[in-house]
Amino acid sequence: MGAMRRATVVTVAAVSAAMVVALGAGPDAVGAARVPEVSDGPDGPDLPVASDGPVASDGTPPAAARDIDGREADLAHHGRVSLTRGLLEVRFESENHGPSRLADATVRLDFSEPLAAGQTLPADCLWNGARTVLCRTGQLRAVGRSHAFDIRLRTAGRPHQVVLRVDTAWNGGAADSNPENHRHRVLVPDTGDKYAF
Repeated sequence: MGAMRRATVVTVAAVSAAMVVALGAGPDAVGAARVPEVSDGPDGPDLPVASDGPVASDGTPPAAARDIDGREADLAHHGRVSLTRGLLEVRFESENHGPSRLADATVRLDFSEPLAAGQTLPADCLWNGARTVLCRTGQLRAVGRSHAFDIRLRTAGRPHQVVLRVDTAWNGGAADSNPENHRHRVLVPDTGDKYAF
């Protein structure tokens, strides 16, 4: 009987440990917050981006990682992108649906293909590797929009298609309960047509 009880205790302990690993609830995950970092680049201002940290299944940080003031801001990014013989043209703007204002935000554009070196970006954007561009929106009042970003980029080669991923890299830590309107994945064939996101 004692051996059976010990086996049961060992089994319960093993299952509990497996659940902790599966859920990511380790010492680094408890109470950890997404802290803004600074990304340096020669073509523009330093832009704050979120460091890797715990996120919920929908990609949003848990309650412990949200702004301590309880601010909430629904940030959305919308625009169009086209690809014509290696030339990518991206036009987008960001919108804050509120209810809180944002002092600043950073938008990440990730391209599936490497981009040609030595290209100039708009003043509010900078490079973050060969395939990633970060753009600063500036202050966004509640129910307000950023200026429109117009970005023209050459790919390193001549791909038949490019996948563009758009996301919020940093929003000052405000909670955003509607991530669907700031995360986009757009397949852009080399047709010259404009694809909306």
